[in-house]
Amino acid sequence: MLTVVASLFFLFLAIGVPVAFALGLSTVPVFLVGDYMPLTVAMQRMYGATQSFPLLAVPFFILAGNLMNATGITDRLLTFARLLTGWMIGGLAQVSIVLSALMGGISGSAVADAAMESRLLGPAMEKRGYARGFTASVIAFSSVITATIPPSIGLILFGFISEVSIGRLLLGGVVPGILMTAVLMAVTSVVARRMGYRPELAEKPSLRELATSFVDCIWALIFPILLLVGFRFGLFTATEAGAVVVVYALAVGVLAYRELTWARLIEAMRDSIFDIGMVMLIIVMAAVLGHALTVEQAPSAITGFLAGLPGDRYVTLFTVLAIVFVAGTVMEATVNVLLVTPLVLPALVHVGFDPVHMGVVMIILVSVGGNTPPVGVIMYTVCGILRCDFGEFVRWSWPYVAAMVALIAAMALVPQIVLFLPNLLM
Repeated sequence: MLTVVASLFFLFLAIGVPVAFALGLSTVPVFLVGDYMPLTVAMQRMYGATQSFPLLAVPFFILAGNLMNATGITDRLLTFARLLTGWMIGGLAQVSIVLSALMGGISGSAVADAAMESRLLGPAMEKRGYARGFTASVIAFSSVITATIPPSIGLILFGFISEVSIGRLLLGGVVPGILMTAVLMAVTSVVARRMGYRPELAEKPSLRELATSFVDCIWALIFPILLLVGFRFGLFTATEAGAVVVVYALAVGVLAYRELTWARLIEAMRDSIFDIGMVMLIIVMAAVLGHALTVEQAPSAITGFLAGLPGDRYVTLFTVLAIVFVAGTVMEATVNVLLVTPLVLPALVHVGFDPVHMGVVMIILVSVGGNTPPVGVIMYTVCGILRCDFGEFVRWSWPYVAAMVALIAAMALVPQIVLFLPNLLM
């Protein structure tokens, strides 16, 4: 039955059926044939998937991100990023990377960040002579930073589905996110220097200009710090943090910047409803398929297979990471988080790896998968907006793929890169 379900799922994806419906339709044989799973159980699983306290963090953080975008914070962060890195070689490309790092404390979604920056920076980069493939690659890979630095929707979903501390996962994404920013900036500098791309600014900005811009977007920059302090001193859980941040975003928009009008508030609410509906539909459909896989004892079979691999535990580790990477190339990141990672995580825990460490590494890996053919959602989003040929994107993206794979390997082999902050603060 597992073979039938998997074949149907990939068939539906291949013919263009939306992911959520592909998940649901592929389980139809399970509850129609024999006594595998009655239809009532499928409905109960769909309903039960929504009755989770930790899962409340997802709609809260999505709403907070849309509210902060409606207050003009994005424009202020763009100005600050431009002053910070615009004087470097490949100035606008560096601005894109730093903006993604700054947006990591607001958006939590790689696709949302990639779409925003494609519209915001893409035309300006092309106007200044940047190759379209280079522009698309920089924006697409820098969006992975946004999906890593808290609040990361992927890490929240991973914690929910795998029953791992969401607070520790979010803290674990901070240092990898900073390292990713540095690595991508270094790669961009090398490529830009080779192509002769000039800085955006003629000279370095003065400390006064930097200080003024910093103060102007201070409320956005305080947000991630607020999360870290709250987790450290037990002021709120990850779910409660989402509610706190919604109130914080409203206060910033109304009292600090005074740009949150009724029209913008309604627009932010409407965008949030669409985003939350999309994510929740995938979650409830994945819950049915996940139960079907559990009934078929897929997790136990995968754990047994991986545990039986010859060699030490690092053979198991890199085998699992290879599976996750390949899955990331053919399935959307949210589906990977909900389906693939729970299947392979028990095998890694069984051989002695920390679930928080593995969670952060795997979330970064499936996010990178969003930039690879054939089903790279981030790649399709950026290339569609910039009208960039997929072949050109692939030709320009290989230095970033190589750099990200090297960084992920380092994080996998050195757990303290991920675990340093969670162990220090929690």
